[in-house]
Amino acid sequence: MVIIAGWIVAAILAVLVGIVGIGVVGAGLTSRQGAPISQDDVIRALGESSSPTPEISEKSGEPSAGSPEAQAKQTRGGTVLISCERIISMAPAQGFQVHEQSENEGEFRGISDNHDRVKVELTCTNGQPDLRIRDEGDD
Repeated sequence: MVIIAGWIVAAILAVLVGIVGIGVVGAGLTSRQGAPISQDDVIRALGESSSPTPEISEKSGEPSAGSPEAQAKQTRGGTVLISCERIISMAPAQGFQVHEQSENEGEFRGISDNHDRVKVELTCTNGQPDLRIRDEGDD
């Protein structure tokens, strides 16, 4: 009788542990932590930044009125966002990746062919950023 009661208690405990385990794992699988959020939510979450990020107009690719010193330059390898101080960011075009990026130089390199390169160099003339583009494509 004691052995049968022990088996019943063990079975009940195993079922309870399984239910709790599934509940813990299931909560992690069904939570919305990875769900996309809107740009307004991101801005609210970040609060005011001490160094404003240049905004680019989606229609023209040019800087918005809030950041006249930043410019977006389109190359065959991708888009480069620049100011006189530095290369702010590099976004590769399809088929390219950012190979190198420093304060004043960068390089896009073809994904399928490492010899397909677009090199950029930032200069500043009379307070205006200028991007020298050297296309070393296989075309």
